[in-house]
Amino acid sequence: MKINKKSRLKELSFNWVVIFAMAMSFANASTIRASDETDSQGVVDSALVTLKDFIGDDTLTWFNENLENTKALLIFPKLSKAGKDVGGSEGIGILVVRNKKTGDWSQPAFYNIRSASIGPQIGTDSAQAIFMIMRRSTVNSLYYSSLKLGRDSSYAVGPVGEGAREHINADIISFAKSNGLYSGLNLSGAVLDVGEEWNKAYYNKKISPEEIIVKGSASNRGSDDLLLTLKDMF
Repeated sequence: MKINKKSRLKELSFNWVVIFAMAMSFANASTIRASDETDSQGVVDSALVTLKDFIGDDTLTWFNENLENTKALLIFPKLSKAGKDVGGSEGIGILVVRNKKTGDWSQPAFYNIRSASIGPQIGTDSAQAIFMIMRRSTVNSLYYSSLKLGRDSSYAVGPVGEGAREHINADIISFAKSNGLYSGLNLSGAVLDVGEEWNKAYYNKKISPEEIIVKGSASNRGSDDLLLTLKDMF
């Protein structure tokens, strides 16, 4: 049976269009949008729940013992599968930075994370993750551009267990939980970038992470409980 060449070309063209459309829709970090301040406040509130959950977990010994050494925390209360049949994950979270002089913590700035890795990244529907940023230079780089874990910064999955005493030399160290249990989720290659719409929704104006964190040009009383919890940790 002969295959019509013209029909075959149409079929191939259609397939490439579909593949390209899927790739573009996944690569677009704005797929998770903030409709208003309520949405963004929900992320802050959920981030606080995640932080308290991690602090109270006896299996995360290394995480808790090294919190005093971290320069900033990226908290993602929900990382979801990017697609049913596609590996990778995506989510929205917040960056809070500790002032090296006063020890106070900054107002939150919103960030997207997306991973396009092929293969399962999240075994269930969602996971929580906290990234410990251990170097000030890495924090500074987040203000101005997107950052790819493992390429633009060194990255490691944090150790767990009550006796974890390992020395880790990495710019960013991650811990993740799924269904309340530790998950060795490896997000090497994931991209972090600014959630511009979320920052605008939360602070009611277009504002950059540098203006929020370094200059202190905006604040939201909705983050008071989060900042109080962070202050009490140290």
